[in-house]
Amino acid sequence: MTGTTPSAAAPSHPANGGPHWSAPFAARPVDATVTVPGSKSLTNRYLVLAALADGPSRLRAPLHSRDSALMIEALRQLGATVTEVPGDGAFGPDLEIVPISMDAAAADTAIDCGLAGTVMRFVPPVAALRRGEARFDGDPHARKRPMGTIIEALAGLGVAVTAPDGGPAASLPFTVHGTGEVRGGHLIIDASASSQFVSALLLAGARFTEGLHLEHVGKPVPSLDHINMTVAVLRGVGVAVDDSVPNHWVISPGPIRAFDVRIEQDLSNAGPFLAAALATGGTVRIPNWPAETTQVGDLWRGILTAMGATVTVDGGTLTVSGGPQIKGGDFDETSELAPTVAALCALAAGPSRLSGIAHLRGHETDRLAALVAEINRLGGDAEETADGLIIRPAALHGGVVHSYADHRMATAGAILGLAVPGVEVEDIATTAKTMPDFPQLWEAMLAQGPAADEDTAGGTQH
Repeated sequence: MTGTTPSAAAPSHPANGGPHWSAPFAARPVDATVTVPGSKSLTNRYLVLAALADGPSRLRAPLHSRDSALMIEALRQLGATVTEVPGDGAFGPDLEIVPISMDAAAADTAIDCGLAGTVMRFVPPVAALRRGEARFDGDPHARKRPMGTIIEALAGLGVAVTAPDGGPAASLPFTVHGTGEVRGGHLIIDASASSQFVSALLLAGARFTEGLHLEHVGKPVPSLDHINMTVAVLRGVGVAVDDSVPNHWVISPGPIRAFDVRIEQDLSNAGPFLAAALATGGTVRIPNWPAETTQVGDLWRGILTAMGATVTVDGGTLTVSGGPQIKGGDFDETSELAPTVAALCALAAGPSRLSGIAHLRGHETDRLAALVAEINRLGGDAEETADGLIIRPAALHGGVVHSYADHRMATAGAILGLAVPGVEVEDIATTAKTMPDFPQLWEAMLAQGPAADEDTAGGTQH
């Protein structure tokens, strides 16, 4: 292979990362209707805002997963009250949140971030607003995730953040020394490693004494859609945000209005199920697809059309039907959708290039190196570029797909298994990060639909 290969080797994966899951092979085209749990991005943003609001709030049909559980527990440790109450959601109870009392004396506490980027980045500015020390740590790989920008930002706001030895911190673990207030004002950061650095500061900015004028200087911020989501959510709870100047966000100081909201289903997590339509030449329907949304997963409509699918929305139901083959192509800035896109590209009839996703090297694992390693492990032809991947057609075979404790690597393996017999996914349970029932939902999808002639219906394999 030729080209730029920034990562010399795949990231390490646990030797005993959990039992292997035999990914179901599709003996016929999928014909299914699927509903997925609530959006992780929206759930965790609203949880933070509820903890900072001016009264009790309610989240209806929120996500219940490891990431949301870690966020709930982190906010509880800081003094919020989060109570499960009966709701009408299919995936668990609603949540009622009584906000943190910043004026009360606060005990020192410890925050487990797990591997959740939203927890390790969104919660430190909240901890800075209360009195007391909050110690942050997480899973082993969490200590490798980029954190310097949020630590430096807090320091720039006058908040002390220290490493366990008392010296300057650069990554997890660290301690936030809260004094009960954050001054705010004009702050310059480099958020080129993650849009979450911007969202983290915006979510808390209205509670800063002077509000916040956040300015990004550096390479372009990735995943701007997620920042746009944060801005929309803030405006929805009464926070004044001025984002009229590129790379500048101005938050006026003031209250965060208590709210009662219903969480949209996670459109990014809908991706693997929609991908099943292309991988098997079948049809998958997702009801209650929002007419307007800030979720990056709405990009699926355009991405899957470009890959040869027929995509329609009728009566709020998104329907995706795959054709006789998957088309390769050029896909720019697919963000968290990239592992699913890459899995489909590995099954495509032509070459593909994914670009604008260099920041995925700092996600749950180095996703670019991991995708190359696992696609090639199955006989594929993938390589890294400076900011993405090149994937060429190749005959795939069965084997073990390692998850690297990354939920999107695990679901990518499941997609490949639909079209390639004998694929096993190591530690499918890692999907509990954002979708605890993924294996059951996946198998239920395959069990739906009319019976088909086994001789004429098979997975689309290239």
